Amino acid sequence: MSKLYFKYGCMNSSKSANLLMIKHNYEEQGFRVLLIKPKVDDRDGESIIRSRVGIQSDCITLDDSSSVYSCFDIDKTDVVMVDEAQFLSEEQVNELYQISFKVPVMCFGLLIDFTQHLFPGSKRLVELSESIQEIKTVCKCGKKATINARFDQNGRVMTKGEQIDIGGNEKYRALCKECFEKLKVSGNE
Repeated sequence: MSKLYFKYGCMNSSKSANLLMIKHNYEEQGFRVLLIKPKVDDRDGESIIRSRVGIQSDCITLDDSSSVYSCFDIDKTDVVMVDEAQFLSEEQVNELYQISFKVPVMCFGLLIDFTQHLFPGSKRLVELSESIQEIKTVCKCGKKATINARFDQNGRVMTKGEQIDIGGNEKYRALCKECFEKLKVSGNE
């Protein structure tokens, strides 16, 4: 039976690399994979999913108001895979849930933002997914990273601001809660 899967992790935990490796495995066995990401994530180009380790693939992008159904064709799709799923709307997650009755749907993304609050897309994925798995990564101190810390141009930890601010290693670091709290108090990295 098909399922809705949600695999989440902090920044730099190899979520995109995992997605692209799983996509490759499915395609090697002859399965047709529909690869999607929200349009808001344009770091690597609008229609590209790229991992920090260098692997990449073309994809279809969805804006907030796009229906997942508009790019899904049951006769041409065996598996649906979504990167940066935290940026999906609740309605798009609802649509993926319905699609998961027909084919497996695997979503990869962040669980929480830099203020330690759930993204709306991630919240809905937690509510609807039959399988939820954490992809772990480590903090600079060696402990398990659980927080996506956002830094300003001066290297100070930010605790307020817009929920969505697209960026990579220049703006975000995965930290354990102890290192995060120390940086919040000291103000600098």
